[in-house]
Amino acid sequence: MRLKDKVSLITGASRGIGKEIALTFAREGSNVIVNYSKNKDKANGVVNEIIKMGRRAICIQANVGEKDEVFKMVEEVTKNFSKIDILVNNAGIRWKTPNILQVSKEEWENVLGVNLLGTYYCVQAAASFMINQRYGKIINISSIGGIGTTTGGSVAYATSKSALIILTRKVAYELGEYNINVNAIAPGMIRTDMPSVGRSKEELEKILKEKTRLAALRRIGKPKDIANVALFLASEESSFITGQVIVVDGGRFDYLSHGI
Repeated sequence: MRLKDKVSLITGASRGIGKEIALTFAREGSNVIVNYSKNKDKANGVVNEIIKMGRRAICIQANVGEKDEVFKMVEEVTKNFSKIDILVNNAGIRWKTPNILQVSKEEWENVLGVNLLGTYYCVQAAASFMINQRYGKIINISSIGGIGTTTGGSVAYATSKSALIILTRKVAYELGEYNINVNAIAPGMIRTDMPSVGRSKEELEKILKEKTRLAALRRIGKPKDIANVALFLASEESSFITGQVIVVDGGRFDYLSHGI
């Protein structure tokens, strides 16, 4: 019960990593707000699982790339729960483009709008409440793509995730005096539906096999691998950690550089 009576808002929590984080936090005592963009049925499914654990839970639809929707969401959270202790910025999108010459303006705007600006809007909306209560945990889900792995067809996605790392550090500095911890997790290849975006089944299997070979632990990650690290960062066990990026990739060694 490391998160007993905490209130956690998790974006993009209807499936994949976000869902696993929501369920993990609930098991540890947190009440949970499940944010979703499109699939209300899946979001309600997560909420029902959490309620069965004896926690409070609601789902709220909001496109994090839209500032007005984000602020309305956080207002609803505080209205229903009176506070917000933990924010997990997990919502993200990925486009598969064959090469950098074909990346469109639409792709840049959408990927940066959700992955980077969406995170910033959520921080803006939640931070004012955290500052007033002089307590908060903010966890941003970045990617090893933002650190420089050798994966093609993801220039906009990787750029957004790299910018998210810098955003994490700047926000950690700005909010530290208010007892707010801000950290990021950079997952490697995780078995969710995101790696399949824009790829055939054969392409996906080939990539999964290749990434397994390129990891020291010789396996693909599971959502639980990320949720466990998020739990640590959300708990008091990490109270003296801020502005950091924790790489959770099974020991990948296909980096262009480890300079960040």
